[in-house]
Amino acid sequence: MEKKKIEQMLAGERRICITGHVRPDGDCVGSCLGLRSYLLTLDPTLTVDVYLEPAPSSFSLLKGFDQIRVYEEGHYDLCFVLDAGERARLGANAACLDHSDRVICIDHHRTQRSFVEECIVEPEASATCELLFDMMEEEKITLETAECLYLGIAHDTGIFRHSNVTRHTMEAAGVLIGKGVPHARIVNDTFLAKSYLQNQLLGRALVESIVFCEGQCIVSMVSLKMMDFYQATHEDLEGIVDQLKLTRGVKVAIFISEIEFQVYKVSLRSSDPVDVSRVAEYFGGGGHLRSAGCTMTGTFYDVVNNLSKQIAPQLGM
Repeated sequence: MEKKKIEQMLAGERRICITGHVRPDGDCVGSCLGLRSYLLTLDPTLTVDVYLEPAPSSFSLLKGFDQIRVYEEGHYDLCFVLDAGERARLGANAACLDHSDRVICIDHHRTQRSFVEECIVEPEASATCELLFDMMEEEKITLETAECLYLGIAHDTGIFRHSNVTRHTMEAAGVLIGKGVPHARIVNDTFLAKSYLQNQLLGRALVESIVFCEGQCIVSMVSLKMMDFYQATHEDLEGIVDQLKLTRGVKVAIFISEIEFQVYKVSLRSSDPVDVSRVAEYFGGGGHLRSAGCTMTGTFYDVVNNLSKQIAPQLGM
């Protein structure tokens, strides 16, 4: 079924805001800035504000990155919520929904809870950026918009390595590259390149990792104490879970980062037959079949034991 175009979703609104989930990743930032760029291409006189938590500085190559801020006040005719499956995932920026006459959610998460009246969800899409690409007129996609969409698709597919990649994903990426997107630079600068500090944290996470479920699961954790020692931020932890998943024989990788005392952000990656979105949803989180996350409390061992109880049955154990 043909998707409704962005132009068809507008009803003369002049003041528009865009927001997405907490701890914004590549797809979240790319979709928000990509939609902003597209809307301003349609009508440069529009007011289009983007509200997100601070995002990784590597995404600063995208046009409009320096305009991102946290919502404080203001009324809008229309609010777009992107790449978020529930209101709680918006954090403090959820307030902008209450000050908008109309709210539209565009998302691709399988665990989407349709928390607003107008909700467009396409779980088959590899990224919200891919879904937005389908909702835009190709000839109206500028280079600036294309860079945002390509970055989002590249990040949510693990640079086209994950099982969510389809023929259409590659075709969309090809069209965006055809717009002049510097794809090699985007992949290297925002996905592959690591600082010395990031490499130190990655090395420690790998050395201190533990395997369980007969070697089919691997887990590692970075504590607040460790973060303080390295003077690190959570931005410095990007990519660790994906590196853990590359361990031969592993079907589930778990990376746990302490965000408060005994409160953890849990990132999950998997391969067949484990659906980590089911695991994350059980603990109040969500995500995709092979990539998901949640927040958990307790000791490290409490978290691992509770996760293993949900993962083991899917491994036939």
